[in-house]
Amino acid sequence: MNIFYPLQLFADYITYNILNIIPKSTFGNAINFFIYDTFKILILLSVIIFIVSIIRSYLPPEKIRNILSHKNKYTGNVLASLFGIITPFCSCSAIPLFLGFVQAGVPLGTTFSFLIASPMINEVALILLLGLFGWKIALLYIISGLIISILSGIIIGKMKIENLVEPFVYQNTINGNIELPTMTRKERIIYAKDYTLDILKKVWIYILIGIGIGAFIHGYVPTDFLAQYAGSDKWYAVPLAVLIGIPLYSNTAGVIPLVSVLTEKGVSMGTTLSFMMSVTALSFPEFMILKRVMKTKLIIIFASIVSAGIMFTGFLFNIILN
Repeated sequence: MNIFYPLQLFADYITYNILNIIPKSTFGNAINFFIYDTFKILILLSVIIFIVSIIRSYLPPEKIRNILSHKNKYTGNVLASLFGIITPFCSCSAIPLFLGFVQAGVPLGTTFSFLIASPMINEVALILLLGLFGWKIALLYIISGLIISILSGIIIGKMKIENLVEPFVYQNTINGNIELPTMTRKERIIYAKDYTLDILKKVWIYILIGIGIGAFIHGYVPTDFLAQYAGSDKWYAVPLAVLIGIPLYSNTAGVIPLVSVLTEKGVSMGTTLSFMMSVTALSFPEFMILKRVMKTKLIIIFASIVSAGIMFTGFLFNIILN
């Protein structure tokens, strides 16, 4: 039985008993979807962020920087991408850690692997995809995201373009060992609770907006309407999804509800995941912040490599899952 079945009963009760909306009506389906998905995603988000926060308390940024700065560049790319999974940041909030890595002497390509992986393949996306689509889609997503971040970082590292980073970034290079404070079990629990509440305060509005749009599509957009324009047989669907996603700015929690509804309406999985990856890993606000620490040429190189990787993944998903 679906572990969220009691939640569906709760949503049904609110929609059809308390609000007295006509069952199976267009409006009723939209409201029911909104109530169910809002509680489901908030519960998933709270539990997983709390658990991951406990894990992260053992891996503060200073310790991560120490580990990465003593590894060869290829191992560093892999580790940086894996660390990106357990650091639930959006593309903009990952930038301070990116700068910290550069100042700690971590190779530029390795730092880009982290910058790409952190917003694209975090634990929130993994758990939500697992709950909505099952383990196969979640596994394909995380593998493809890791490949994009690792290969993108390696390519950028081989290009030897450190000169495209603004000189001031290297002025405060960290030398020597870093003293790391230890935390008690109680302090870790308090830290995880506070961090979870802080994240929820920041993302709840994005979640409601995303679910609201998804609820409208779920209730009012006819089945297969979107598939006519964004099905797996349309060659332009994946590139178009990436281009549409770049101007938007959201985190994974706000985009996942749209992914769920778009696939339900017939949009191919590869296209919807390309859209999600584009929204979370590439955004204009991120580019504006990066402009302060690197030259425009490097931003274009970064965006082009990641976009190509996302489009490749989208096409591959459409071929595999079609």
